[in-house]
Amino acid sequence: MLEARRLGGRYELGSVLGRGGMAEVHVAHDVRLDRVVAVKTLRADMARDAVSQARFRREAQSAASLNHPAIVAVYDTGEDYLDGISLPYIVMEMVEGSTLLALTQSGRRLMPERALEMTSGILQALEYSHRNGIVHRDMKPANVMLNRQGQVKVMDFGIARAMGDAGMTMTATSAVIGTAQYLSPEQARGEQVDARTDLYSTGCLLYELLALRPPFVGDSPIAVAYQHVQDVPQPPSVFDPQIHPDIDAIVMRALVKDRDQRYQTADEMRADIERVLAGEPLGAGRAMAPPVPERRDDYARPAAPAPRPSGPTATTPRPKAALADRPNYGKLALLGGVTLVLSTLITYLLMS
Repeated sequence: MLEARRLGGRYELGSVLGRGGMAEVHVAHDVRLDRVVAVKTLRADMARDAVSQARFRREAQSAASLNHPAIVAVYDTGEDYLDGISLPYIVMEMVEGSTLLALTQSGRRLMPERALEMTSGILQALEYSHRNGIVHRDMKPANVMLNRQGQVKVMDFGIARAMGDAGMTMTATSAVIGTAQYLSPEQARGEQVDARTDLYSTGCLLYELLALRPPFVGDSPIAVAYQHVQDVPQPPSVFDPQIHPDIDAIVMRALVKDRDQRYQTADEMRADIERVLAGEPLGAGRAMAPPVPERRDDYARPAAPAPRPSGPTATTPRPKAALADRPNYGKLALLGGVTLVLSTLITYLLMS
């Protein structure tokens, strides 16, 4: 029987829990403290890349600085050597439970109040991380654990982007789409991110918990990213009539394109959630959602053409360049915008 590989003379690696673009996560045994932990290691095939090494170390240090009940704890960081190559690793709390991704994929509809409670816990973690200067940048159901006590635990603070960026390619379509569904407009445009970026993504997550689908869906990352930049989603109550208008208002404010019009802090968004959970009205001027435009998604039916007159009608001489023959500059501009969104999305996923 092969002896278990031991990192740092202390952590005996067990089975693989998951793999990502740059790393893999093992269940492990801390022989010094006799406890089960999760150990994330830089993949051996990425270990020769100096940029990947630097990102992993830098982000691991940031994540290790966070200590909050709603954040998966980082216990230790270190380096091991495999065939003479440095292999950094991160030792984390082992959370018994499942991700919110598993919950959303189960198709089980939550009571709106339960979805708000989960989101409130996520926002507590975000408020703490933002105060410490760390923007998550990859808030999505796969990065939130729900433990056996029903409490949320946010994962991959400061690590998620480093873990997935360098290994992301256009062949990893499902991974790109999974990220694109929670991408903020500023991320899709390749702009600087800040704390409000996390709030937009959290709004997408809350939307999915309520509606059993993300705010925008599409067959490709570009289709989804384009909608984040251009379209206003339908309120969650379109998919579940039990959802109160105040809950709609919270979600829609979190999903405003202009980040100056969104919630400005996680505490501000959480305060509105707690107010609704307490049965209090949001009040005038709070969490005002933007007007919802007519639906432009695949579910909308095109308007029926106007009936043609049956009798003879006067005709207008057709100009040399009829409208139907002219370039549609509006559509060309939109196509250019779509191309730009795709370019910046891929750049963001690969280089952010």
